[in-house]
Amino acid sequence: MIPYILMASLYIVLAVLMALGASLTQLQILPWFSGVAWLRVHLITLGALTQMLFGGLPYLTAIRNRLPRPATRWDIWLTLNAGILTLLVGIPLMNALPIIVGGTLVFTATTLLLIQISRMRTAIAKGGVGHNKAYAGSKFYIAGLVYFLLGIVIGTGLWTGWSTPLGILGNVKEVHIHANSWGLMSLVFAGLLVDMYPEWTKKALAYPKTITPIFWMMVLGAFGLVFGPWLANTYLLVPGLLLHLTATILLLINVIKPLWADKAAISVGMWHIILSYFWILAPVLMAPVVLFEVGGVPGADIEAFAPQALIYGWMLQFGFAVLPYLFGRTLMPDDNPQLGGTWLSLILVNLGSILLWASIFIAPWRNVLYSSAYLLWVMAMVPIVMQLWRTVRIGLARLEPTGSVAEQAV
Repeated sequence: MIPYILMASLYIVLAVLMALGASLTQLQILPWFSGVAWLRVHLITLGALTQMLFGGLPYLTAIRNRLPRPATRWDIWLTLNAGILTLLVGIPLMNALPIIVGGTLVFTATTLLLIQISRMRTAIAKGGVGHNKAYAGSKFYIAGLVYFLLGIVIGTGLWTGWSTPLGILGNVKEVHIHANSWGLMSLVFAGLLVDMYPEWTKKALAYPKTITPIFWMMVLGAFGLVFGPWLANTYLLVPGLLLHLTATILLLINVIKPLWADKAAISVGMWHIILSYFWILAPVLMAPVVLFEVGGVPGADIEAFAPQALIYGWMLQFGFAVLPYLFGRTLMPDDNPQLGGTWLSLILVNLGSILLWASIFIAPWRNVLYSSAYLLWVMAMVPIVMQLWRTVRIGLARLEPTGSVAEQAV
């Protein structure tokens, strides 16, 4: 887990700098820094969050099901990070060879992780530990990683002209975003909630028997959301949208109801998680407006800008809570690690998402609102970076020998 933590720390720092660059670019202070939106987004998704998932999913699966703590799979770590770095070189150069190599390496790492978690799930079943619990999250992780494999293929094809051979009739970028957002992240985040909610809140989910229906609605909903635009077929897209929306609302009911009677006891980290889901619901609720081209609504602008609020408001904010917990659980396990976040980060990250959405509808103020959104996101990330740095500093110090070699030899 520690190698993933170190790489996640690197990507988070770079994501802060890139978000600051986006704000200054929009104000024409750094006009030469434009054109790297793909990098800004992928430092969060393919960078920090992927490190969290690849390092954390086997670890948390073991914790939740009382299995032995898994050793770091160096083959997965090396393959994943070699692939990410190769993509970061190949995409700016628009060179097909490193893009294909990088995509293949990430695909391979994902396949190896998928096999690892599947074997852990088999061990859980054989041992009779947690096998009959409907809220076991491993099935969410496995399904999410399958969609990630699809997203990797499509994403690699964005730069290498694979969309026609793959038979993609609609918007290729939309298919790629849906596979990674509604497929990978939605399913994995749901799995983390159903697995870790009792530890994070000391409460049980409100309706554990609904978790299996939630799982299948999310899987089928993601199928419709991916293959609807893939085949340019609204008869797949709309039912997928409805299924995913229903599953997400039902998941939130499970999470919120046990906490409702004691709202004062809800941690800042849980508020981060709960409020983050508003920013996944917002684009879902706006999708019919864009799909049916309702007059007066800037559908093209929503399609262009909404994914950024989705990534910073939902994915990154979810990471605000979970990343510090994973860091603490790994490096300072005896210190009762908690979900991350502060009241300042909670206010700023959500205010930034509000301003981003406002920039879509208030065109005369778009540049100011857009740059302000990114500036607020930068400010929101600072307390999280400080939390992570403190955990890394203290945790790694504890792993170091306390005396010199000569002193230890005496």
